[in-house]
Amino acid sequence: MKQAQSKFSPLLFVVAAAVLWSSGGLFIKWTSISGLELSFGRSLFAAITVAIFTRREGFGLNKVTALASLLYAALLLLFVLATKQTTAANAIFLQYTAPVYLLIFEPLFYHEKFRSRDLLVVIACVAGMSLFFVGKLRPEDVAGNLLALASGLCFACYFLLLRHTKSRAVNRASSVIYGNLLLVMIAAPAGLKALPHMNSFDGWSVIYLGVVQIGLAYTLFTVAMARGVRSLDAGIVGYIEPVLNPIWVFLVLGERPSQWALLGGAIIITAVVCHTLLEARRGRQQGNLT
Repeated sequence: MKQAQSKFSPLLFVVAAAVLWSSGGLFIKWTSISGLELSFGRSLFAAITVAIFTRREGFGLNKVTALASLLYAALLLLFVLATKQTTAANAIFLQYTAPVYLLIFEPLFYHEKFRSRDLLVVIACVAGMSLFFVGKLRPEDVAGNLLALASGLCFACYFLLLRHTKSRAVNRASSVIYGNLLLVMIAAPAGLKALPHMNSFDGWSVIYLGVVQIGLAYTLFTVAMARGVRSLDAGIVGYIEPVLNPIWVFLVLGERPSQWALLGGAIIITAVVCHTLLEARRGRQQGNLT
């Protein structure tokens, strides 16, 4: 019983991290400040929090992690702007198209074989993406959807660089710390200008997003990985985030995603999770043969 508990308990850290990540859409929508103003404070508190938790690993930086930091800053800003301009469901589901881009770019970048099954997953996900642009859309919804798609592309490229051997030569959180600091510098003019006009709710929301939704959640996730949680399990559990994100926004703010968006999101998540499970099964079978 103790053995089973020890194997299962680290996964709870991933669950907690995913739940915290999922609250991002609600608080981004809830605040009255702009996406750029919010990003300034959020990233400032996030950088400080992650730096404190990972300070023992140092703050080294190389060319690969520097590029990863740029991509991380871009994906954060694009997601905040997308959430402000379209529904929370559209923003998070379209950001989670990142695995689709990975299926395309990873074989090219790391000279791996592209399989027909990967193509089927890409086709299914592209079909799911297209449903977000069906039906009655405001102009800002279209712009927000495109920003979310761009965020997903940056997310995929960011993960590609994290896999690089040079990314493992420094603090695994370097790109998160420096990416947030870069965003702080980009958003500083807007953020500092907005400070005198922010109300207390906006202020506490920004602190929550930086310290808890990014800083604490990232720390919980890395603790889980350090304690032996498999990437497969973490990836599947991580899909709690896009499922819960629009639910929190609907329950608190009453923002209802379109039926097309919900169908598209369901197709994307189903395709990616099924692909992940099939890959895990294939890996186990190969392991048994060897």
